[in-house]
Amino acid sequence: MGLAVVSGASRGLGFESARGLGAAGFDLALVAKDADRLQEAAAKLGNEFPNIAIKTFPVDLADSEATRTVIAQIQSVGTVEILMLAHGVMSEKMSKTLKTTDAEWRRVLAINLDAVFTLVNGLAPVMVENRNGRVIIYSACLGRMSGPGNTGGLAPYRISKAGVNALVRNLAHETGLGSRGVLVDAICPNHSRTDMGGPDAPRSAAEGAATAIWLATREFGAGDVTGALWEDKAVIDW
Repeated sequence: MGLAVVSGASRGLGFESARGLGAAGFDLALVAKDADRLQEAAAKLGNEFPNIAIKTFPVDLADSEATRTVIAQIQSVGTVEILMLAHGVMSEKMSKTLKTTDAEWRRVLAINLDAVFTLVNGLAPVMVENRNGRVIIYSACLGRMSGPGNTGGLAPYRISKAGVNALVRNLAHETGLGSRGVLVDAICPNHSRTDMGGPDAPRSAAEGAATAIWLATREFGAGDVTGALWEDKAVIDW
């Protein structure tokens, strides 16, 4: 197995994604902002999976220059085969389009969309060159332009996730919709018990991460789909 990069890996959906990829035998490059929590996560995964290599890369993904530095460090570790982006922030409750401040807009978009671009732009080219890779990005059903995504409120968050969906579809077409060995997909994990989702959410973080892990490890053949938004291993309209 090659190297799997997981952002937001210190907790929640990112940690469970890393756990699933570790169980599949991938070496792990764990990315998150909090260095201490990231090291704790790495220690837990190391105890669970002693036969894989695990390295940590603390970085504030809102800082694109620092993120580019970490990308170079990750590239020196091994050949990236999986890029799982599970980081993200929620916008303030009153962040409607006409009431959101410039600072709040930039805070959310910088993490939820700009950092996604930076990581994909920096780490996915090797996958294309090797004709082997999976890019899976955590989106949200609130980012759908049909269904719950267009009902208003939480504007920076909803719009950032709609942007993720568009980026995924665009990149999937640019890379041949799987015909060149690279798959690109987004997932809606649904309301899960994480720091963002809260303790009363109906799903565990492991349940929320299950489709992302499946996308990273599934067999892909004729007639299969990539470049889509997935929920519970099924494509949903966005």
